[in-house]
Amino acid sequence: MKDYMDLKKLEVAKNRKGFIAALDQSGGSTPKALENYGIKPSEYNGEEEMFDLVHKMRTRILTSPSFTSEHILGSILFYKTMESKVNGKYTAEYLWNDKNIITFLKVDKGLAEESDNVKIMKDIPDLEEQLSVARERGVFGTKMRSVILGANREGIEKVVKQQFEFAKIICDNGLVPIIEPEVSSNN
Repeated sequence: MKDYMDLKKLEVAKNRKGFIAALDQSGGSTPKALENYGIKPSEYNGEEEMFDLVHKMRTRILTSPSFTSEHILGSILFYKTMESKVNGKYTAEYLWNDKNIITFLKVDKGLAEESDNVKIMKDIPDLEEQLSVARERGVFGTKMRSVILGANREGIEKVVKQQFEFAKIICDNGLVPIIEPEVSSNN
């Protein structure tokens, strides 16, 4: 591990029981998340208002007395959420200092078109920049997702190779990657 790895957070990740709360909806999934929360697309104008509303929703969740480290080990954050503040602190700083919850940054940019029964991640051209900002904000690790749609050796090898190539870059930058080759249950 790099010398800037937070060993207290590493101990929490290794030893505490709990689940990881996914609060990483990106621009594509945010309208549906807001609608499930009771806010219709007609109630906001444009992406900026949409992200402000989703951050307010997330802030209510994060500041809830029920959102504690008793059951929650970590939280996955979307980049805009990491760059936003909760109670005057950057989100990761708030979660660690006030709730003792570690954070993970969603770094993938979505999925490429299906090929060989898999969807690998799109390129992440700004990965090192994202990782640098994440370290500055107190983020512990990252999350990145690929999808395996069928039993195709070549496709699965592509997913695994790509996940581990990005994981090495993430580790070299002092963060801990969650490697997520999701396997579809639809096949």
